[in-house]
Amino acid sequence: MDKKILPGIKLFDLTGKSAVITGGSRGLGYAMAAGLASAGCSVMLVNRNVEEGKLAAKQLELDFGTQICSFGADITIQAETELMAQTAVDTFGKIDILINSAGINIRGPIDEVSHDDFSKVMNVNVHGTWLSSRAVVPFMKERKYGRIINLASTLGLVGLANRTPYTASKGAVVQMTRALGIELAPFNIMVNAICPGPFLTDMNIPIADSEEAKTVVLGATALGRWGQLEEIQGAAIFLSSDAASYMVGSILAVDGGWTAR
Repeated sequence: MDKKILPGIKLFDLTGKSAVITGGSRGLGYAMAAGLASAGCSVMLVNRNVEEGKLAAKQLELDFGTQICSFGADITIQAETELMAQTAVDTFGKIDILINSAGINIRGPIDEVSHDDFSKVMNVNVHGTWLSSRAVVPFMKERKYGRIINLASTLGLVGLANRTPYTASKGAVVQMTRALGIELAPFNIMVNAICPGPFLTDMNIPIADSEEAKTVVLGATALGRWGQLEEIQGAAIFLSSDAASYMVGSILAVDGGWTAR
């Protein structure tokens, strides 16, 4: 009797797929864009800095040979996220994948962080994620296919002093992911989240050499080190691919063992 051969690694092939990645021109967003492009995916990078986006797109296209473009948008403005989604459809013919990677962090004790600071973090991290998802969902529903990946954080699962705006926003993203995952599963749209631990992004460089980073942040991980940007790529490729067809509202920690303790 012939043995059945499972698709295996072929499930991770993203050839013919198209993705929109907010915050895609730098940091974890750029690393995930490179990961998806290396698997054959066409990618639109979305960010506010138009020139930075164009340069990043050009580099990815040179590196991987897939179709890469950039789009300048403020994801906290509904009309701009809707134009983002329509432009992606006009460019690629469809949107298979959305990665909500854009985010900001403002640190400090609660009595030193202003209400305006708190609102800024919530606006980008929560409202921006919600608006970007809302913009692409009609196109995904029409095709009965989609992957939405939200970038939450280890700090959406555990607490850390002097991080009330960021932890509140990422906790909201975790719950948004679960609720939206349930809502969209009947349309074959899989919504999941990645919770990165301490990666040495532009956001974390200012505290990299601080005593807090050495004792509290890195000390919380089992590996005792910063994550390298490319170490986020496997999770992004997986959740973007057909290998994740039974993943709904899952929260995937890529945190060097922080939440394992």
